[in-house]
Amino acid sequence: MGDCLFCRIIAGEIPSQKVYEDEKCYAFRDINPQAPVHILIAPKEHMRNITECAEREDDLAGSLMKAAVKIAKAEGLENGFRLVTNNGQDGCQSVDHLHIHLMGGKKLSERMS
Repeated sequence: MGDCLFCRIIAGEIPSQKVYEDEKCYAFRDINPQAPVHILIAPKEHMRNITECAEREDDLAGSLMKAAVKIAKAEGLENGFRLVTNNGQDGCQSVDHLHIHLMGGKKLSERMS
């Protein structure tokens, strides 16, 4: 997907602050952080959203969750963190490439809207 922002970041065409990478995913710091720690975790393979990911036969969703926990530990988020993925227009998905927001580093608001 040559025009996908996250595909271009993963390919190294657009600079990012990489914090983690394995064979299935790439994680980098959000350029507009909503918390002291705000990292985006995206699969290397282009897919639009979590719905598309869940339809797969492999356990990519589980791999993304395991990566999120590794990153949270490496970032020192012992007191907790939040994982969010937006799905589709009504879910306010702004980039059409599945990504999980890992946020923490302070007590987060209980409000999700």
